[in-house]
Amino acid sequence: MTEPGTPAIDPALEAAYNCRAAVPDHPAIFARWAEHSAAVRTEAGESLRRDLRYGDGSRRTLDLFGGALGMLPRPLLIFLHGGYWQSMDKSSFSFLAPRLIEAGAAVAVVNYPLCPEASLPVIVAAVREAVQMLWHEATPLGLDRRRFIVAGHSAGGHLVAELMCTRWPDVDAAMPVDAVKGGVALSGLFDLRPLVRTSINEKLGLDGPAAERNSPLFRDPVPGGSLTLAVGELEHEAFHGQAARLAQRWAALGVNETWLTLPGRHHFSVVDALADPYAELFHDTLGRLGLGQRRTTRDLTDSRAAPKV
Repeated sequence: MTEPGTPAIDPALEAAYNCRAAVPDHPAIFARWAEHSAAVRTEAGESLRRDLRYGDGSRRTLDLFGGALGMLPRPLLIFLHGGYWQSMDKSSFSFLAPRLIEAGAAVAVVNYPLCPEASLPVIVAAVREAVQMLWHEATPLGLDRRRFIVAGHSAGGHLVAELMCTRWPDVDAAMPVDAVKGGVALSGLFDLRPLVRTSINEKLGLDGPAAERNSPLFRDPVPGGSLTLAVGELEHEAFHGQAARLAQRWAALGVNETWLTLPGRHHFSVVDALADPYAELFHDTLGRLGLGQRRTTRDLTDSRAAPKV
């Protein structure tokens, strides 16, 4: 029975945002990610700095791959995992690092506190702390602080947008406003209001006003930023709509955007594209890191026009 004052679950919204139900073989995908990632960590040797702490609490840690390799500092991709802010772990995403390292980047895979123990504002503050630590420690870690970008999947895509709305000098007076040069949001969640009427909200604890306050769609990004919005072709239209609404509003505010529809990919296989050297998403990401020529949407063979809102 629904508790008094709790919004009833909307079956249509529940189906739209229940990504695991939409991909029945997701347990095998998660197992593959974990197995591959464990092998990557075993083989990483001195290129891995594991469990670097960026704040207080057991989940405020990150794994850094590829820092301090060679003579020159490396541009950094900071990856934020999905799991609706209430599950998953950095240990499943080490597999993203090797191809990006080969291309000249460093990769930080970040853990953060989870709901219900932490609220969404606490989670956002935590990932800001991760960026702060990496920015301040860039020189000893072998990182080029002029080339930091953030990437994230699903809930991690929401956190990417939150970081792109962050006025860094207000958080840390030593940091420039453009400390984060750009973002890559995979199947991101930017308007949280639909989640209020799903079972996902049992641990989030959002009402309508809180969902709006925690939605990047309703805030202004740092001017001059750049963002790639990527959604799997096979994903529910709700995720295409999430990206389309953000693209429409943020483009009007001067954000330089690229839209990618990833052919043949669903909500989880979009993550694999970030480590696939044959995928346009991979090359778009390298371009944002300053490691290759980034092509526009018109140039991309696996792109589709952004759906209309």
